[in-house]
Amino acid sequence: MGKARAARKLAAAAAFGGGGAGLLGGTLVAILMAEAVLAKRAIGEPVNDPPHADGIYGEGPGNPIEFVVLGDSTACGLGVATADETPGAMLATGLAALSGRSVRLTVVAVSGAETQHLDGQVDRALAVEPDLALIIIGANDVTHRTLPSESVRLLVQGVRRLRDADCQVVVGTCPDLGTVEPLAFPLRQLARTWSQRLAAAQTIAAVEAGARTVSLGSLLGPEFAAAPRELFGPDRFHPSATGYASAAVALLPSLAAALGYWPDDEDLDVPLGDGEILPISFAAVRAAKNSGTEVAATDVAGRDRGPRGRWAQLRKRDQQNVPPIDRQLPTEHETA
Repeated sequence: MGKARAARKLAAAAAFGGGGAGLLGGTLVAILMAEAVLAKRAIGEPVNDPPHADGIYGEGPGNPIEFVVLGDSTACGLGVATADETPGAMLATGLAALSGRSVRLTVVAVSGAETQHLDGQVDRALAVEPDLALIIIGANDVTHRTLPSESVRLLVQGVRRLRDADCQVVVGTCPDLGTVEPLAFPLRQLARTWSQRLAAAQTIAAVEAGARTVSLGSLLGPEFAAAPRELFGPDRFHPSATGYASAAVALLPSLAAALGYWPDDEDLDVPLGDGEILPISFAAVRAAKNSGTEVAATDVAGRDRGPRGRWAQLRKRDQQNVPPIDRQLPTEHETA
């Protein structure tokens, strides 16, 4: 089965209630789960809780941009020592600089969260009437025997609830589990294959639901493999402050573009080859293997769909225009 077809099948199974277990194979899932147990023993439990980063960042006229972060430990910044090193704080700082407005950050992400917990997080996010939401979730689902189709279905449900509330949504797709040091080869390669397929299915489903996505999998691949001691934290699983900054730089342009503070008609920083506009399933597979690639819905000749489904635009945003996003404390810090 081709990779685009496989991703499309998994996304369709999520939409129509299929199981989806056969796509990845029961043996592969079992191996990944067994290896996850061994890796967890090697990693151990986190030493500290993620820093509390909620607050108002930057200054500017008018009401603050309401920015919420949902998801798991990567979303809330587990592994760093201070609030300003978390991805939410760095992204809020960058959004404030690009928009000329203040940004109120609310982090509802929870360490250890699976996609089944996203609905409760959306409840808390909607309470602040958000303008913009970032979701990073999915990596924990494999260790808790969640069917991939169920994981994607629950993601779509969360995205739709946020979009129905007029909130712009960006999804950072499943990170590359093959970069985790305690995973030994060849199981590391199997983990990479699983996470890329899940990321592609997340992309198809999230874009269909009205979000745009950014690939975190390949972003955390070459860079993390080349410098794991620098970009991973002490537990060799969660990113360090430098690693979170690397992800934030890739996410910030797409978050800003969702609110109209970054041009959608910019040239590609690094060309992705022929067919920058592709059917969504092909775009999703391409994005899963290209660092920091954004996928968003688009039209071709006034039509949003072609013979192979929805049209999607791949973009590699120019990160040279990203403002400094680290070491910035909120102008107003709120306690839990």
